[in-house]
Amino acid sequence: MSTFQEKLEKYAELALKKGVNIQKGQELVVTAKLSAASFVRLVAKKAYQAGAKHVHIEWRDDDLTRTRFLYAPEESFEDYPEWKVHAFETLAEKNAAFLSIYSPNPELLKDIDPEKVAKDNKVEGEALKKFDEFIVKDKVSWSLISVPSETWAAKVFPDLEKEEAIARLWEMIFKMTRVDQEDPVAAWDDHVKNLQNKAAVLNRKKFKKLHYKAPGTDLTIEFHEKHRWIDATSTNAKGTPFVANIPSEEVYTLPLKTGVNGKVRSTMPLVYNGNLIEGIELTFKEGRIVDYAAKSGFETLKHLIETDEGSHYLGEVALVPHDSPISQSGLLFYNTLYDENASCHLAIGEAYPTTLEGGADMTREELDAHGVNDSINHVDFMIGSAELDIDGELADGSRIPVMRGGRWAI
Repeated sequence: MSTFQEKLEKYAELALKKGVNIQKGQELVVTAKLSAASFVRLVAKKAYQAGAKHVHIEWRDDDLTRTRFLYAPEESFEDYPEWKVHAFETLAEKNAAFLSIYSPNPELLKDIDPEKVAKDNKVEGEALKKFDEFIVKDKVSWSLISVPSETWAAKVFPDLEKEEAIARLWEMIFKMTRVDQEDPVAAWDDHVKNLQNKAAVLNRKKFKKLHYKAPGTDLTIEFHEKHRWIDATSTNAKGTPFVANIPSEEVYTLPLKTGVNGKVRSTMPLVYNGNLIEGIELTFKEGRIVDYAAKSGFETLKHLIETDEGSHYLGEVALVPHDSPISQSGLLFYNTLYDENASCHLAIGEAYPTTLEGGADMTREELDAHGVNDSINHVDFMIGSAELDIDGELADGSRIPVMRGGRWAI
């Protein structure tokens, strides 16, 4: 049985070999919180051993983030550092790889003015819009993983002591990312093949629409004829494959921007901008969110949807079976990277152009003409459950089951 340190090293290697797939001579940008410093050091070591030219660290800190929102002057939230924009754009143009190591604090900003948080998020999103194109069009390799923090572990395991909660969360991360297996990289290769097979089936069907039915949900989502379902693996502009999300249990595509109609109810809480939103209910007409509600976190949801025009529309449709390993764990992770891989989900905001045939090479005007939504946001929320049924509608109007009881039927 592998020791904890051996699993940590396997996890770091997985992030570098299957996640960003670091290449010799390539630069790596790591974004992480100070609480993850020991793991970041391990990642940097492994990256240099794999041939990375430079490893750049973008540090974050919960206390400093909260301090800024409490005490910084209003003008602090009206612009974003130009030097940081230039740095990210320059590194992307040099084909750097980008690894985000995420440790959520679900209630970091719960008592901070949501309007101030939304304004800061919008200013940052607009400033980094050019850099964001490198990400959403897969021009560069990028990946997202998670490591525990005290606040996150306490939220997932509130009945455990601090050290035990952190150890338990590490155990679950290792299991859900297949790091607990003898050869995690080989295990991921097998897993990706299964997802590729499912995506291939959906692509052959070329559904015109999907129809969702569940308690509180009666939704129809239409697709462009050139939509394509994608699995966990992407390929950057240099032809290098990478895995953007670890873990990943989904196959996903984009909706036709104006083709969403009906109502949908979330089945899990959403952590967004350091706030918890529960019981989301959205109503769509011709793609646009025309009404919305939440049992808690309504103001945060409101500011999310009102960020820009594109945040009134969907950008992603993802299918995840209810019997996925993360779902079967029975845990609520309060971390979208994990919770979205336990449940079918939708994303408010920007669509990935790569989910449209030829989309990665289209201009913004061409993408708009194909119904590809544009926004500074891309926020997933979970709608899957054991009560969700999905039918696929073919071009001739006939329907076939895609999911029954939240499980694959196709």
